[in-house]
Amino acid sequence: MKKVVFVLAAAGLMSLAACSKQTPAENATDATANALDNAGENLEDMAENTSNDQAAAALDNAADNAHGAADAVEANKQ
Repeated sequence: MKKVVFVLAAAGLMSLAACSKQTPAENATDATANALDNAGENLEDMAENTSNDQAAAALDNAADNAHGAADAVEANKQ
């Protein structure tokens, strides 16, 4: 009886493990979205560190665009 329970538990865990794996395309999509978010964060940091208001506004705009692109990539994930 113990062996049967063990085999059933192992089979259940293996089926759960198989369901959660991402494809290489999903991994690439996640990596792209993360890279765009990181670029946006870097642009925001640069905007905070500049004393030129026009440059800060341009950097904030670029950061917003990078975050928007990351959101778009994540939304189109298949």
